Amino acid sequence: MIEAEVTVPVGPERAFEVLADGWLYASWVVGASHIREVDAGWPEVGTRIHYSLGLWPVTVQDVTEVRAVDAPRMLELEARLWPVGSARIRLDLDRTAPGMTRIRMTEHAMSGPGQLVPNAVQGLLLKPRNQESLARLSDLIIGRARGTK
Repeated sequence: MIEAEVTVPVGPERAFEVLADGWLYASWVVGASHIREVDAGWPEVGTRIHYSLGLWPVTVQDVTEVRAVDAPRMLELEARLWPVGSARIRLDLDRTAPGMTRIRMTEHAMSGPGQLVPNAVQGLLLKPRNQESLARLSDLIIGRARGTK
């Protein structure tokens, strides 16, 4: 399991607002290049974000589906990327102090050839990407909070 985390200067409710906006997914998830559609009701269990990964003109179209949600504390997703398989991604939001939230992202391969890659190698490949994704998420959360004061 690969872990990354970041702390943002807002409460979990404000931080979760960005996760609840599926149209922002490509703004913070490294590799996602275009959101084609977000199911009505996102982020309810079973709803999906339909996206493209990669750089044009070489892109792959796939989906990420909500597996579990406990707003504003947790969002669990299954991200698919054919032909690699799928991964479970969990975002936990914990209030660490008034107006401060730690966001922890964990990821592990669920299906396909990706789950055959040893955990140590997965960590070397995925941790920097996930840490960058959280840095981008943090910027969006902070920017949105500043814009609503």
